[in-house]
Amino acid sequence: MAPRKNAKGGGGNSSSSGSGSPSAGTSGGSSSPGARRETKHGGHKNGKKGGLSGSSFFTWFMVIALLGVWTSVAVVWFDLVDYEEVLAKAKDFRYNLSEVLQGKLGIYDADGDGDFDVDDAKVLLGLKERSASKPTVPPEEAEPYPWLEDQILEGPGPQNIEDEIQEQIHSVLHETVYTEPGEDLQPEEDEPARELQPEEVEPARELQPEDDDFLMGGNAEDRFEPLETGTFHEETEDSNYVEETDAIEPVVDEVERMFHEADDVTYQEDDEQVREPLEHEGIENSDNAVEDSNVILEEVPVPPAEEQQEIPPVKKKKPKLLNKFDKTIKAELDAAEKLRKRGKIEEAVNAFEELVRKYPQSPRARYGKAQCEDDLAEKRRSNEVLRRAIETYQEVAALPDVPADLMKLSLKRRSERQQFLGHMRGSLLTLQKLVQLFPDDTSLKNDLGVGYLLIGDNDNAKKVYEEVLNVTPNDGFAKVHYGFILKAQNRIAESIPYLKEGIESGDPGTDDGRFYFHLGDAMQRVGNKEAYKWYELGHQRGHFASVWQRSLYNVNGLKAQPWWTPKETGYTELVKSLERNWKLIRDEGLAVMDETKGLFLPEDENLREKGDWSQFTLWQQGRKNENACKGAPITCSLLDKFPETTGCRRGQIKYSVMHPGTHVWPHTGPTNCRLRMHLGLVIPKEGCKIRCANETKTWEEGKVLIFDDSFEHEVWQDAASFRLIFIVDVWHPELTPHQRRSLPAI
Repeated sequence: MAPRKNAKGGGGNSSSSGSGSPSAGTSGGSSSPGARRETKHGGHKNGKKGGLSGSSFFTWFMVIALLGVWTSVAVVWFDLVDYEEVLAKAKDFRYNLSEVLQGKLGIYDADGDGDFDVDDAKVLLGLKERSASKPTVPPEEAEPYPWLEDQILEGPGPQNIEDEIQEQIHSVLHETVYTEPGEDLQPEEDEPARELQPEEVEPARELQPEDDDFLMGGNAEDRFEPLETGTFHEETEDSNYVEETDAIEPVVDEVERMFHEADDVTYQEDDEQVREPLEHEGIENSDNAVEDSNVILEEVPVPPAEEQQEIPPVKKKKPKLLNKFDKTIKAELDAAEKLRKRGKIEEAVNAFEELVRKYPQSPRARYGKAQCEDDLAEKRRSNEVLRRAIETYQEVAALPDVPADLMKLSLKRRSERQQFLGHMRGSLLTLQKLVQLFPDDTSLKNDLGVGYLLIGDNDNAKKVYEEVLNVTPNDGFAKVHYGFILKAQNRIAESIPYLKEGIESGDPGTDDGRFYFHLGDAMQRVGNKEAYKWYELGHQRGHFASVWQRSLYNVNGLKAQPWWTPKETGYTELVKSLERNWKLIRDEGLAVMDETKGLFLPEDENLREKGDWSQFTLWQQGRKNENACKGAPITCSLLDKFPETTGCRRGQIKYSVMHPGTHVWPHTGPTNCRLRMHLGLVIPKEGCKIRCANETKTWEEGKVLIFDDSFEHEVWQDAASFRLIFIVDVWHPELTPHQRRSLPAI
């Protein structure tokens, strides 16, 4: 049975020499020695030239014939070789080899004859001139192999293009000849190749239709901060950049603020990436976070990374973007798309506009035009061009015979760009259209739920996620968002399993600091000590600076500690002014409290477990409240001298009154870019205290406490009378002047 084993195990390796089948090896082994002897002696033993006699020739002929017959009988009778299997393998090998050479080496077709041969290799290696006729690519062929273009574009340069091509040819031939039996030698479906000219080698960006997005430069510290959903953008007369204006619609609640996507940024004249961050959102964290409590980490150990759930890679299916007509003009579409991918945006716009003029019913041509306008809006920082792109994406969807994948890409991109401009309701209409066209696509329904959340419509968002979970109960994205909505409705205990299971699913969109934040917060409120496990896991996965410091709007590298002294902040003059004038500040606060105009407003961020806590705000996000300052004119006049606080767009200046029986849940502020000063005005002798991280302090009348409220802090008011303090937020002292000017408001 050894020959059978050789036929199966060694056929691939031996095929390169042409002796792959056992039958060939057997016959060669029988005749080869005789052939060598005949060549050496040339005839008779005596060395005389001449042929064999008639009888000798006949004798040898009969011997060889009998040997052949008995060998064939033995092979068949004893099943030494499965001839059908050998023939099938030979046929498959010829077919597969042909397919590989056509598919993978076809990209090197230099003479236009449709395949790769010796002449093509000579042309590519500079040994022969290229044919004058340019090879054509059949219209039904798809995009070229990306691995080839990427490797050449990232290689040593045009001077080594011949070496690159030789290596590619050698690699493909090696793969073809030495592939083990059972491996698929055929190229991937719908990925034929095209000719790649050496002169094509130049830096280019590879933007896939489904994921090319605005990537703008800016400060590395804050460039990923999301934009506040309540901020809209109006274009100036020159239409080349966006200025922030007040929201047309107020922020409905925390839900609306927390679900703005990270690509919602605005254009700025100084190339600064601007986002409107809000409470409990954020990005990169400080490297200098305070060490966490060992007690907490020992109480709830976090599983090591290797024990955490591993998410298997999912192969992304290439979208089908061409209908039957577009396949007939694929060469023209590819030429225009090549310009776009190389970054020649203006030329690409002109090319696609010409294609749209020639072929007005071509969805792919119009989609290419929309992409180019999208890219051009980024390059020129122009909202006007971006609005044209949004309209062109809509035109694609309105054409007949649009491939389903192209329809999805166009409308999804339109929705994203609408959100970018702050057109939340327009984006919601686009998402509704998508769900109507593709009702079985749960990912589109998930996007629709986010669209409702962005306009503050929690009820409809909840219905969408309930519908998704009824169909796909294990959808992690739907679970975390549904849990978030439950928590926003103060259904704390109900929200926990949805948030927990959603994060544990590992589904795209679930590994978000906001969900770790709210899961831990919900657990803390029901007394579940596992909260710190999730805070630690969020820290390990880069969402929090530490277990204690859980702000989500951070500038990387700022000094991080819970409590500060005036000297450490550098704001000693401000502290001295507050402490010298504390009685004047107190008296104006008490006067406002005595009025019946309702200037002190109840805390509305759902931070209280119980009690009565109200505030009277003089500055908010770096803006002075002129009406409020009429009630405290001396205080406002004092503060006008200190821009580190009045210009702090990530903080407030306000009076805070807390009545007996009040407890404030452990919580963190939204950003590490500020420090918070508490000036004691009316402080009961006992019963009032504040904890920041693992240290607790009390207030004193006329004295300033300074802490970083991005660290977890908690307040108790168990005295017999009210407590009144004055809160002054200041920029973190390590922020540069440029950062203070450019960081968006919170």
